[in-house]
Amino acid sequence: ETMAALGVIAKSLKTQGIKYAFGVVGIPIVEVATALQEVGIKYIGMRNEQAASYAAGAVGYLTKRPGLCVVVPGPGLIHALGGMANAQVNGWPMIVLGGSTDRDHEGLGGFQEFPQVEACRLYTKYSCRPADVSLIPFHVEKAVRESIYGRPGACYIDITGDIISQEAVSDEIEYPLTCPDPPISLASPSSIRDMANILKSTKRPLVVIGKGASYSRAESQIQELVENHRLPFLPSPMGKGVVPDSNPLCMSPARSKALSEAEVILLLGARLNWILHFGKPPRFNKDVKILQVDVHMEELHNSVQSSVAVCGDIGSIVQQLNDELKKDNWVFSSKDWLNNLEEKKQKNITTIKNMIADKTMPLNYYAAYNEIQALIPKDAIIINEGANTMDIGRTMLPNELPRHRLDAGTFGTMGLGLGSTIAAAIYCQEHAPGKRVICVQGDSAFGFAGLEMETIFRYQLPVIVIIFNNNGIYAGLDEESFQMLRDEDTPLSLSVPGTSLLPGSRYEKICEIFGGKGIYVRSVEELREGLKQALSMKNQPFVINIPIDPTSQRKPQDFPWLTRSKL
Repeated sequence: ETMAALGVIAKSLKTQGIKYAFGVVGIPIVEVATALQEVGIKYIGMRNEQAASYAAGAVGYLTKRPGLCVVVPGPGLIHALGGMANAQVNGWPMIVLGGSTDRDHEGLGGFQEFPQVEACRLYTKYSCRPADVSLIPFHVEKAVRESIYGRPGACYIDITGDIISQEAVSDEIEYPLTCPDPPISLASPSSIRDMANILKSTKRPLVVIGKGASYSRAESQIQELVENHRLPFLPSPMGKGVVPDSNPLCMSPARSKALSEAEVILLLGARLNWILHFGKPPRFNKDVKILQVDVHMEELHNSVQSSVAVCGDIGSIVQQLNDELKKDNWVFSSKDWLNNLEEKKQKNITTIKNMIADKTMPLNYYAAYNEIQALIPKDAIIINEGANTMDIGRTMLPNELPRHRLDAGTFGTMGLGLGSTIAAAIYCQEHAPGKRVICVQGDSAFGFAGLEMETIFRYQLPVIVIIFNNNGIYAGLDEESFQMLRDEDTPLSLSVPGTSLLPGSRYEKICEIFGGKGIYVRSVEELREGLKQALSMKNQPFVINIPIDPTSQRKPQDFPWLTRSKL
């Protein structure tokens, strides 16, 4: 008895615990989707490979098992490189399965011929091409193992057209056992003692919680560390919710002060990259002591040498630290540091309240966000994408639970919003039925993958998409100013700013194409009613389009951002 290559592929992936696949099928992988569905792997057909690759990475983050992205050769694979790079930089497990030209056509100008295995090595931990049908199970297991061991990341499996058409004797195909979860490694007792002693000796400690801590499911141990020992903490954007944002020890509203004045910073699954200003002055104290916990050995001492750096499972190592601090019942007791941070928090909160109070139309970001956070469920999964839309959303949309925020991440990727939304909604169908998935993105961000709304309608995913429409990238023009440019003799290609999009675009009407409904809201009252309407709809998606004042910006910042415009 023989088995076709398609069956071997599907059985191999199923054996290794793959549950979700996203993709765009075509020659030579047209039938892969059906083969996956026949073994119980959920397949979601997308409109663009880039969105599919973002979805696969996001579902890998949510499940700790790689999501699968299925793509056609050449251009299809190239479209997916963005999602592969995003997963690789973020440390999320995913596998891309790509069809490729027949081997006997290589070098002859075969259909969509491209050096796929070589190209993917730049964006993956493992890139391979099985030489025979019987070797597919081996490479699938290895790709899964590589994607979840150490720092998670992307892997690529190339399947040529001639391999897909082959069959193999079933009894001669060896399927490796399901790859086990990564082994848990601990820190040495001496390193834990050193960490504890440094923490106990400082008057200004700070715990920084990264998305690595969220991925590792370390929330119970970190909550114990923060609450039992009264340590102020600062979450990264996707580290939000590991300890609830509502915890009074959360110092997000005093972020700049906390980072610049802390004497000791405990990094838990966070990197000293651009998001944390590389750990350098003036954003950090020049004499700060870094205590670092990371799953990736090569990340230790990066940018700034740590006083103590340990590699291993974040939750287990934090538990070691908890046990050490318990020995003498140590609790951080310097009220000056906490009081200073609290004073800065309240000052910034007051500034934001004043911006919320301005209900002038078109709305500013803060007034709109205030209505959204007041009505959406506290356990909603939030996808947040854009420039100001995302930066302000990080402050205005609190997270009470871990892994309930997806955004541009370490790679600063724009265009992943709807792919991530689809991944979260598919995940919730199985793991949290009834949980709301809410995507809040700017108009520019929506434009990257807006037609994935058809995918959302096709699979009846009850997501809410809220578009902050400020007519541009960062900031656009109002309708009057844009019309003035149109009325001039100068070609629009020489006068319209590169940051400008078409003012007044009615993005909510995309729902009507697919038999659904969206709404355009101008005031906080209309937004409030629109949200209530959206939340009442349990079985279909809903889009809310909010015009935002193009001149609306973030609250004044203590420091300029990494990139400074020359204009």
